[in-house]
Amino acid sequence: MVDTTQMTVSDEVAISIEKMNKWYGQFHVLRDIDLTVYRGERIVIAGPSGSGKSTLIRCINALEEHQAGKIVVDGVHLTSDLKNIDAIRSEVGMCFQHFNLFPHLTILENCTLAPIWVRKIPKRQAEETAMHFLEKVKIPDQAHKYPGQLSGGQQQRVAIARSLCMKPRIMLFDEPTSALDPEMIKEVLDTMVELAEEGMTMLCVTHEMGFARQVANRVIFMDQGQIVEQNEPEEFFNNPQSERTKLFLSQILGH
Repeated sequence: MVDTTQMTVSDEVAISIEKMNKWYGQFHVLRDIDLTVYRGERIVIAGPSGSGKSTLIRCINALEEHQAGKIVVDGVHLTSDLKNIDAIRSEVGMCFQHFNLFPHLTILENCTLAPIWVRKIPKRQAEETAMHFLEKVKIPDQAHKYPGQLSGGQQQRVAIARSLCMKPRIMLFDEPTSALDPEMIKEVLDTMVELAEEGMTMLCVTHEMGFARQVANRVIFMDQGQIVEQNEPEEFFNNPQSERTKLFLSQILGH
């Protein structure tokens, strides 16, 4: 178990979202989202498929464009200004459901590409950093292999290491275990638990409720594009307030 009492959450705001709305054509996918995330906070976003969870975190680094409302990430106001978008993306790491590794590059090359090109870090230094994070996710021996030679769980850990090589201040995870076999899920979650223990600000869309109980400061439940309920894990699981949350938990936890 992680001792979450030892992990400090600062009163400094990492992400601020006010009255954010998004449409796909006529479909109103996110409705009046208000959310403040503090530095060092670990938030799990849960909810049924199609509730807008992934769209919400993809709006935070402008992979999706919001049409109304305000998003401020790390003090930078997210607008259509490419300079602002680049500034935010360089501070926000993202880990997807599918690993999105370059198949023609080795693991080491996958990890050093962005630091060399975006941060202009010398190759040798970038490689040292990459090896440090590959050791952290416990696969330094895979550095010279190609993604296709690794298991799914290993590839996802490479994807996490690759994000960390940019030294982000915030990490976003979009269902990082949903494409994995059950025995590989634990190794990826263990990696994420270690990150949490180091105080990384994290937003994680996941169905892994055990992870939510263990690591989150706050669990957010979304349905039909809205934040229906949010609370600390103990209260969220043991004393859900909305009927919609109760139904979701009964389905996912089987009670």
